Amino acid sequence: MAPETKKIHLVLNKPEGYICTNNDPQGRPLALSLLPPEIKERLYSVGRLDFLSCGLIFFTNDGIFASRLGHPSFGLEKEYIVEATGVIPDEAIDAFNNGITVEEIHYKAKLAERTGRKSIRIILVEGKNREIRRIFSHFRLHPAVLRRVRIGSVLIGDLKEGSSRPLTDKELKAFS
Repeated sequence: MAPETKKIHLVLNKPEGYICTNNDPQGRPLALSLLPPEIKERLYSVGRLDFLSCGLIFFTNDGIFASRLGHPSFGLEKEYIVEATGVIPDEAIDAFNNGITVEEIHYKAKLAERTGRKSIRIILVEGKNREIRRIFSHFRLHPAVLRRVRIGSVLIGDLKEGSSRPLTDKELKAFS
């Protein structure tokens, strides 16, 4: 297969209830289906979000861009706003900040801070699979909303849920 000649780099504000894969045997809605139909290139998601999470993800056909962003050595920050169904105890925020081992996996945020009784802002660098949900579950908490609002210097801003836009040249340059 020949390399793509036209590199595509998109930001999508993924709604809850969409999956970040190009094919789902269970028939769930694909985040890919929200992208403009005029894009004919085969795109892949970078910065996956689980089915119940929403917010910022990238789609690209640029393998170098995707591998750079996905590699832990790049140290890419990902920022989340989480609203819980109950009050978040200080112990949970401390666990994010100081580190916690849950089911033999160690998790630690770069920063976690309270934004309300039931809400928290979290910045992750490593971003292990379902990290926020696992720590919440450890404290018998449930995220009502788990939204990624930033990846690196790219902010979700006022991009409407289900909408996408190309990365700007400035945003792309920040990842090189």
